[in-house]
Amino acid sequence: MGPSGSGKSTLLNVICGLDSPTSGSVTVDGLELAGLSESQLAKYRREAVGLVFQQFHLIPYLSAVENVMLSQYFHSMPDAGEARDALERFGLGHCLDHLPAQLSGGEQQRVCIARALINEPRILLADEPAGNLDEENELAVMQLFKKLHEHGITLIIVTHDPGVGEAVGRIIRLEHGRIAGAAAKEEATPPLPVAEPF
Repeated sequence: MGPSGSGKSTLLNVICGLDSPTSGSVTVDGLELAGLSESQLAKYRREAVGLVFQQFHLIPYLSAVENVMLSQYFHSMPDAGEARDALERFGLGHCLDHLPAQLSGGEQQRVCIARALINEPRILLADEPAGNLDEENELAVMQLFKKLHEHGITLIIVTHDPGVGEAVGRIIRLEHGRIAGAAAKEEATPPLPVAEPF
């Protein structure tokens, strides 16, 4: 957490290997990123990291299924059946063939999450995942993240939203590109139940 310009998004870019630190080192799951070639970094991103963006970044002329399959294409082989199953698990079975413009903000964000998880990454990086969502959809996304964490996925969520911060187990505060404080909760406050099934 931290204010705009505190280095939150830069930190995510460094963790996923899109940017290199100006000093120090970055080790993820025992892997030192600085020593990797561009092709090794691309493989690391394909296989170990899922990315969820605030602005969704869905391809406007591709359906929900095709947007999820795009991630598979860069990983190994697209599989429409797997993409459909992933979307159905996130409560999107009713809009598999919808274009992004036909989806609500919450539905678009869940397509993004399905796309990020389709290749079974160990780490999910989310940059302001609730920034464009209303309160109900924010709660739905945070409930989904809680379930993913319970299933063993490491989540790193960047936010300046105190409501999102209340739903996590550990908060690291950034200011001017530096850690200003860290706190772990014994038990994260669970988000409120949501109407839509996941």
